[in-house]
This record gives sequence, structure tokens and C-alpha cells, in this order.
Amino acid sequence: MRIIAIDPGTERSAWVVLDNGRLVTFAYSPNAEVAATLAEERRNPRFPGARLAIEMMASLGLPVGREVFETCVWIGRFIEAFGGDAMMIYRSTVKANLCHSNRANDSTIRAALIDRFGPGKAAAIGTRGKHGPLYGVTGDVWQALAVAVTAHDRLEVDKLQRKGVMR
Repeated sequence: MRIIAIDPGTERSAWVVLDNGRLVTFAYSPNAEVAATLAEERRNPRFPGARLAIEMMASLGLPVGREVFETCVWIGRFIEAFGGDAMMIYRSTVKANLCHSNRANDSTIRAALIDRFGPGKAAAIGTRGKHGPLYGVTGDVWQALAVAVTAHDRLEVDKLQRKGVMR
């Protein structure tokens, strides 16, 4: 199962492609490029059957600024460019899935991803001479990866539930 996951921003967004739980590619690109890539994916799929997963904004009851609304507009543009049907993944879902705690933060999420792809930093990230599967992942790409892994896990659970293996 292929997942294209996006951590959206106002001007640039991080995105990753996960194929059967393996990181295929990632980037941090201007939003117009991300939307164009998604539209091209719809026309000529490099990743046939891919699902789109996007980190969605959640209302926490606090005032928000222009950036939040602009990001929400980009989320809609990404979904439209891909052709609809996206999994909305909230940050609280990512925290619960990867860290089993709502108190998780960026560093604990990153540590959970390193353990999942490792175990340990040497195996997950690697070195300049011996790259691990997460070599080169930086900044917001970590959150896009967390969204992709969470979407992957949710789809796996759904598949098992449909087969009657889990409830």
C-alpha cells in the first residue's frame, strides 16, 4: 500500500511517499509544486493506488491567525489536485499511534520513528558512508513521515478488521 503524506504549511509543505511501510521519497517543497505533483500523480501515477494522507488542523479553542486559515486552504487545494478522498490525520492521532501519549512532542515523535525504522539512530538514519532508510530526513519532513506511518497503521488495522482478524 502506497501513501503520499503531507505536513501542510502556508507557503511550503513537507511530503513523503511510503510504500508498504518503507520510505520511498520525500521533500520540502513550495505548495504550488506539491499541488502540481499531486495533479500529475492523478494523471500519470508513479505510485499506482496511492492514498493521500494530510495532517489536518484541529480546533483547540484558542485564537488562530492568518497562517492557520491559509494552511487550511492549501489542504483543500492538495485534496482537489489529488482528486479527492484523503485521510485527515490529526496530530493527536499521530501522538497516540506512535507514542501512546497525548503529551508527546516533536522530539518524542522523532524518537518513535527512529525506533520504528531502526531500531536506533545508527540503523534508522545511518551515516554519510552508510545511509539508513531515514537518511536526509530533516525538519517538517519528520512530521510528514509521522502522518504517513500513522495512516499506514490505520489502513493495516482497517484491513485486519475487514478480514475479521481484529475488532
